[in-house]
Amino acid sequence: MSTFPISIPRPVHPTGVWGWITTIDHKRIGILYGITAFIMFISGGIEATLMRIQLAGPELDIVSAAVYNQLFTMHGTTMIFLAIMPLSAAFFNFVIPLQIGARDVAFPRLNAFSYWTFLGGALMLKLSWIGGATDAGWFGYAPLTSVAQNPGTGIDFWIISLQVLGVASLAASFNFIVTIINMRAPGMTMMRLPLFTWMSFITAILLVLAFPVITVALIELTFDRYFMFNFFNVANGGSVVLWQHLFWVFGHPEVYILILPAMGIVSEVLPVFAKKPLFGYKTVVLAGAIIAFMGWMVWSHHMFTVGLGAVANAVFTVTTMLIAVPTGIKVFNWIGTIWGGSIRFTTPMLYSLGFIAMFLLGGISGVMHAVSAHDAQQQDTYFVPAHIHYVLFGGAIMAILSGIFYWFPKYSGKMYSEKQGKISFWLIMLGQNVTFFPMHFVGLDGMPRRIYTYVEGMGWEFWNGVATGGVFILIIGFLLVIDNIGRNWRNGKPAPADPWDARTLEWSIASPPPEYNFEEIPVVRSLDDWWATKQGGAHKEIPASGGSGDEGHGIHLPQPSYWPMVTAIGLFIAAYGVVFNDLIVPWGIAAIGLVIGFVGVYAWSFEPVNDPEEDSTH
Repeated sequence: MSTFPISIPRPVHPTGVWGWITTIDHKRIGILYGITAFIMFISGGIEATLMRIQLAGPELDIVSAAVYNQLFTMHGTTMIFLAIMPLSAAFFNFVIPLQIGARDVAFPRLNAFSYWTFLGGALMLKLSWIGGATDAGWFGYAPLTSVAQNPGTGIDFWIISLQVLGVASLAASFNFIVTIINMRAPGMTMMRLPLFTWMSFITAILLVLAFPVITVALIELTFDRYFMFNFFNVANGGSVVLWQHLFWVFGHPEVYILILPAMGIVSEVLPVFAKKPLFGYKTVVLAGAIIAFMGWMVWSHHMFTVGLGAVANAVFTVTTMLIAVPTGIKVFNWIGTIWGGSIRFTTPMLYSLGFIAMFLLGGISGVMHAVSAHDAQQQDTYFVPAHIHYVLFGGAIMAILSGIFYWFPKYSGKMYSEKQGKISFWLIMLGQNVTFFPMHFVGLDGMPRRIYTYVEGMGWEFWNGVATGGVFILIIGFLLVIDNIGRNWRNGKPAPADPWDARTLEWSIASPPPEYNFEEIPVVRSLDDWWATKQGGAHKEIPASGGSGDEGHGIHLPQPSYWPMVTAIGLFIAAYGVVFNDLIVPWGIAAIGLVIGFVGVYAWSFEPVNDPEEDSTH
């Protein structure tokens, strides 16, 4: 039987900066998300460092009270919406199509639009520093956000940037829901999905359900500020407690939006470096789904001191305690996975083990908060920042660092320095405990949160000084991480396709993956199919370079496009015009932005589908 060369009809992709601007490749978009979010993480860290320096001793005057209010508001908003969420989205973009055996996401251009919209929302929030940033806390409690108490543009930037970021999150979430449901490789049933993909799927559903709630709240706040409505104006019949309900109905599912992807990363890393299958795969999936469901039943534990009454407080005390059960189940599953395993203490494994330890400490203080009487004593003290930082830094950030090092060979094609990675882990592990654990002590001793100074003799000087010293340990640790990643991305040792002897499909292709991901869409026959294939002796040789793409048959890749970016620019200009609605002509800038956005959407909708043409050489 004779064979004939088969060419792969695929577009010619631009190179250089223009290539990144027009890319719709999920892998490149994942890298863009990751780099941008890490820069935002650094900016949030700078804001936190300034706060800790201000609190290092009593009656310091490093920053003013007004600037301090802006710092803690921007720090919280940055870390939640511009750092942890998009760092998780970076993994969604890069990893999910590879794990499910797909060549890209369902809607590649929508994927690009979500990134450029996220970038626009992030820049908009950070630009608010120019004229005075928002200063009402990341939760924006009414009436602190009213025009009467906050007449500047800082609150407006905060409101509109969160709306823009919500558009980006919803676009990405719908995309990944459709991708996971419709684009799985043959044989990959839902109960054969890798755990990271499962947790990402649940997270995307949570995002789709939660963001409309905060959107409604933000629209009502916009109407209050711009059109003198009275949703939250008590003098005219509004309710400030309404804002708290709306915000925390979104805000507590948001906590699980931040932590479920981290749980998925840890559930991928532990089995690989323990050389054991994940203990209780179905139980972990079920626990994740229960956490997502029960996340809607606990929001008022943030409002125990508002005055909802004994019955409401009792109900939310019980539900908050109950949600600890599926979380505890996951912890025992992870312990069962490493128990008796042949453990390799690599950098990703250390960060995952650190996640379990730190998240467990945050969970214990969370159960303490679940008791409404106990919570009344801790309300608005530094005990609360201690808890949330153990959950989101010790939890989400530690897991994200685990994922960065675990998938580093896959997205860069290089190996990192293991020695430097371990040193950075121990510094970050030490630094976060030195920084955040003393907050428990000063909180129980009555130190209020969100104060910019304190008088001498309160007994808070020592532990605040210790916490500030811990920040500088963290800084050294993260500088080592940045150096390790940056230097080895360019000059590191070339990585093999499967350096960890891993279990999931992304490790069955070259590092970094070729543009088309898979020459042939794999057929999945079991959970951890790549591991089963290797154990069965059917290991396929993989070109170290990733191949040229000429080995495949009929691979179809969509054309790069700049229209998603144009649409996002239009949205950014329109949002900026809402903040400055009286420049030039009333609402004129917003109108210009809407026109640009409409042109972008119109041109985007008429782009060709790039069906492969028949090759005359067949």
